[in-house]
Amino acid sequence: MTHATMLKARREHQKTRKLIEGAAKRAKRLVKQSLKGPVVKKEKVKKEKVKKEKIETEKVAKVKLTKEELNRQDAKKVSAGVGKKGAS
Repeated sequence: MTHATMLKARREHQKTRKLIEGAAKRAKRLVKQSLKGPVVKKEKVKKEKVKKEKIETEKVAKVKLTKEELNRQDAKKVSAGVGKKGAS
């Protein structure tokens, strides 16, 4: 018997053994399931949805800034930009 035929025979033997063992496992599993009996499903309980109450909020009118306040903000932006690197 050559080495190649030996390897081929081994592969076939492994395949058949794997198939037989797999079938035995399946049979064992089916026996267990049949002993348990039919599957009993639980009834689903629906939860009641809770509606959120809407709370009315008062709208606040926007306050426009005066010219002086706008100038101060612009001055702050300019002074903040001067100290940073890469700003030109």
